[in-house]
Amino acid sequence: MNPFLIFLSVVWLAVCSSSAFGQAERDEFYWLAEMNKASAVMVVSTGIVDPALGKTIANAIAKVNADAAVPGADRPWDYLKIEPKLIAAGGPDVTRLHSGRSRQDMLSTSQRLFLRDAYLEVITTLNDYRAALFDLALSQPNAIMPAYTMGVQAQPITVGHYVSGYLEALGRQAQRVEQAYARVNLSPLGAAAVGTSSFPTDRNLLATLLGFNGIVENSFDANHVSPFDLDVETGSLAMSSAITSGALLADLLDQYRLARPWFLLAAGETTTSSIMPQKRNPLPLLAARELASRTLGGAQSEILIAHNIGPGVIEYRGKDARDALLSAAHLHSTMAKLIRSLRFDAGRALEEVNSEYSTSTELADVLQREANVPFRVGHHFVSELVNYGRANGLAPAVIPFDQVERIYAATAKEALIDQGGSFPLTEARFREALTAENMIRSSKGIGGPQPAEVARMLEVERASLKVDQGWVDNQQRALAEASQHLNDAFERLRR
Repeated sequence: MNPFLIFLSVVWLAVCSSSAFGQAERDEFYWLAEMNKASAVMVVSTGIVDPALGKTIANAIAKVNADAAVPGADRPWDYLKIEPKLIAAGGPDVTRLHSGRSRQDMLSTSQRLFLRDAYLEVITTLNDYRAALFDLALSQPNAIMPAYTMGVQAQPITVGHYVSGYLEALGRQAQRVEQAYARVNLSPLGAAAVGTSSFPTDRNLLATLLGFNGIVENSFDANHVSPFDLDVETGSLAMSSAITSGALLADLLDQYRLARPWFLLAAGETTTSSIMPQKRNPLPLLAARELASRTLGGAQSEILIAHNIGPGVIEYRGKDARDALLSAAHLHSTMAKLIRSLRFDAGRALEEVNSEYSTSTELADVLQREANVPFRVGHHFVSELVNYGRANGLAPAVIPFDQVERIYAATAKEALIDQGGSFPLTEARFREALTAENMIRSSKGIGGPQPAEVARMLEVERASLKVDQGWVDNQQRALAEASQHLNDAFERLRR
């Protein structure tokens, strides 16, 4: 098999493996055990069972959990396969633990617990990706590079301007994840199968013990509507990450087709061909692009599964959406590593800009501002000037000034402009207007490539990243505190 394809297969297997994202120890059994601990505390707190039986239940749960922690031990994902182990440890009365709940609400709760971990993983890796881009922007914020529209060179911008555009997009993605997390971190536990139960279940206590910020109030929604709604939103988040990264990768790969790219992978990051000794294949770019494509495909698959499924079935409460989001997290980590391996060749980028006519817009603007030439007339003149330069193989800097004057006179005559036929700018001003440095410096608008505005935007991105990193820290701290509270309450039951 082709070594390149083997490599990509290994990459994708790593994506599909839950251990690749640090999830192996928090498997289905782990979360069922946490739900059992929370339920044990709740049924005693509400008087559904007395404290003596609560102690028996808690000790049975502790024994089953300890047995399952032994390497190679059975760790069932179905509560009905755990319950016999609980009975063996504490007798049939321990089944009162299940009062007021069902496998339906346990499965819906498990879905959210897994998604909660995945959301925190995806935003953590997203923030690292943003940090890598931020460092790239700071490395040469005012270095000039070409920007493209419709697939062709359009205008010069700067590295800081270019990268801050992606930083803004990834900042929006962080906001979407945080907003979606608030909807994920609500508990269905205690909703039972469909319409709750006649037990005085304290759903809010269950939610607090498991680190949720609240409950999904409607029990029908909790189990049979919100699960596919969550998966669709989760899949959409994965798709958004894949598309933004895919756009950046497409741009990098487009310029990598040139003999001399300006964004270069660091030495040692490329691979050689088995037959063509001159080739240096940008394998990290290609592998990341495949990850983006597979992430997108997995997310679309989950959204299709959610379509046309009635309530009460389980197809949409699997792990496909979570896997798609974890694939996006892996993509973020891959992109962060890739970005940190990039080197920017400022001289080569400026050479590419200077070889084309992407500063022509500024020349038309200068004619309007400084010589009162109507924009469309100036635009037409510059367009004819570009036609002449390209036809004669001339870069903007070396077009003979007498030809500039000739073309302008013809344009003015055609437009019936009475300026004596003379070109209204000096040669020095004409040549300055066509430089990329002048065009960048002359930019006035909010969000433009001028150095002061780039510096301002990057400072905004720095602050935004700091806030989002703090958000992750706060969520993780809250979950750790909830877990400690649950363990403390559970251990008190055993005493």
